[in-house]
Amino acid sequence: MQRLRPEEPPADHGSLRADLQAWAEQFLEEMSSQVGVVYIRDALAGDPAGGAAARCSDYAVEQLKAIGVRAAGRGEAVPDVESLLDRVVAPVMYRILFRPDGLSTEYVNRLVAAVLDPS
Repeated sequence: MQRLRPEEPPADHGSLRADLQAWAEQFLEEMSSQVGVVYIRDALAGDPAGGAAARCSDYAVEQLKAIGVRAAGRGEAVPDVESLLDRVVAPVMYRILFRPDGLSTEYVNRLVAAVLDPS
């Protein structure tokens, strides 16, 4: 599980959109790699009580909160973390595990755009 924990805070790209896109692209790259998929499956299957999966989720939450705090400090409107989990992280994880075809940076950027521009 420690390998899934990011070693550094998310990079600052100057705006919420840029920060979320960069983070989501990196998340996709890491989690969809062969090693990432093995870690995800191990986290889910190796701990029936769900503690490992919860820790994995907490890592994403920490990163998203850091992005949100930084964006709010710049005066940007920030969606709540649960919305980011539901509308960016969850679809990426589902596709990694069950429908990996079509995963791309364009896909995650569409997810980010949809959560930031919900109209």
